[in-house]
Amino acid sequence: MIFEIATPGYVNLDMANQALSLRVSLLAPLVAESNAWTVWLEPTGTLLLAITVVLLCMIAWAGNLIALPGNWAAVVILLIYAFVGPENGNASIGYIPVVAAFCFALLGEAFEFVAAALGAQKAGASRKATLLAMIGSMAGAMIGAIVGLPVPVVGQVLAAILFGGLGATLGAMLGEWSNGSSWRESLPIGHAAFWGRTIGTLGKVAAGAVIVVIAMISVLV
Repeated sequence: MIFEIATPGYVNLDMANQALSLRVSLLAPLVAESNAWTVWLEPTGTLLLAITVVLLCMIAWAGNLIALPGNWAAVVILLIYAFVGPENGNASIGYIPVVAAFCFALLGEAFEFVAAALGAQKAGASRKATLLAMIGSMAGAMIGAIVGLPVPVVGQVLAAILFGGLGATLGAMLGEWSNGSSWRESLPIGHAAFWGRTIGTLGKVAAGAVIVVIAMISVLV
């Protein structure tokens, strides 16, 4: 008869293998469930990320209504997604959509600049009137977005544009009045500020809408 004498550091390989097999068998259902979750999460998580990008671009687009740089924010969102998003598949985007979005954002800024140049500034508005027109347009657009108009779907958008123009009018007229002009004398400048703000916002909003469409086509189609 052969006796095994346990010594320090001695390990029974058969018992170790049995213990390892038991642990593996116990963990197998958990591993299988984890793999199934990973398979489900990969397409679903990518889709949720793509939808989030589009929603963020839409929120950025809405910022144009209150004189915020919404188009540039959307471009930054697409640029970040191009870096950290999926590298292949329908939800991946290259740099062509980002460059296209950048060009439309630049076009929107140029349109707004030209509209402003042909508006209150061309009518002879002072710096104070121009500054107050900008502040008034932002305040008016915020109020319009909150109050809205009784028009389905686009009531808030139309109200933000309209109230933004009215705010620019009041701001420009207030600026001219504080410089010594009468309300009657400041009325043409207020009129020019209204149309400059309104036309500039419409152009910028249109450019932003194209950027949102670019985002939707790039990450969802």
